[in-house]
Amino acid sequence: MIRPGLVSIVGAGPGDPELITVKAMKAIRAAEVILYDRLVNEALLSYADARALRIYCGKSPGQHAMTQEMIQRRLIDYALEGKRVVRLKGGDPFVFGRGGEEALVLAAQGIPYEVIPGITSAIGAAAASGIPLTHRGVAASFACVTGSRCPGGTDGPDGPPIRWDLLAHAVDTLVIYMGVGQLREIRAELLKHGKAGTTPVALIESGTTGLQRTFVSTLAEVHQLAAAVQLSNPALIVVGEAAMIREQLHQLQHQASARIG
Repeated sequence: MIRPGLVSIVGAGPGDPELITVKAMKAIRAAEVILYDRLVNEALLSYADARALRIYCGKSPGQHAMTQEMIQRRLIDYALEGKRVVRLKGGDPFVFGRGGEEALVLAAQGIPYEVIPGITSAIGAAAASGIPLTHRGVAASFACVTGSRCPGGTDGPDGPPIRWDLLAHAVDTLVIYMGVGQLREIRAELLKHGKAGTTPVALIESGTTGLQRTFVSTLAEVHQLAAAVQLSNPALIVVGEAAMIREQLHQLQHQASARIG
């Protein structure tokens, strides 16, 4: 009887392949099968053994290479063959990565698994853009939320609706994943629930990669900016006064360069 192989649920980080952890890299190198997502930098696959089976199972809006159920079935089947399996996900597997769902399925089947954390894009992309999610005297709290369930009014298959009325005032910095397609609705919800139109908002596209673009606007005008620059996925929306630290950093750098020059 074949002993089940180990499944490693691995966070690949926010995009820059150098931001992966040492432990995650070791798991990739030891893998016999790698199931990887759309936001994984494919440069990481070059570190795998040449004989390792690489399976793309990414999801984009309206287009899935595999359903979640199919992915979970593949994980189980390869593990039952005794393979060392890596489930490679962008960012952190337990932050909007459905890693918890996969861990529950593996546990129910008695398959050994481990979770290897990764830098989630909220932290990685914001830092790479010069935006601290917390900053003394400016922001003492932050929350990460999905924008894919906006607007919402009733419970759906993915859970209860987002409480924009609470989020508008409960935290200092709000980081919204998967919100590009719902930016107008998100803006309207926050304004409706009392968030000031002058609140700074940063848009970070392809954070930490060579394609990164960052723009700063206000809540009242951010939808116009997004349309003007043709913002596309993957992108984060950062709402809060902390977004202005980026502008302060740029001003200080410009002043320092002028003095030196």
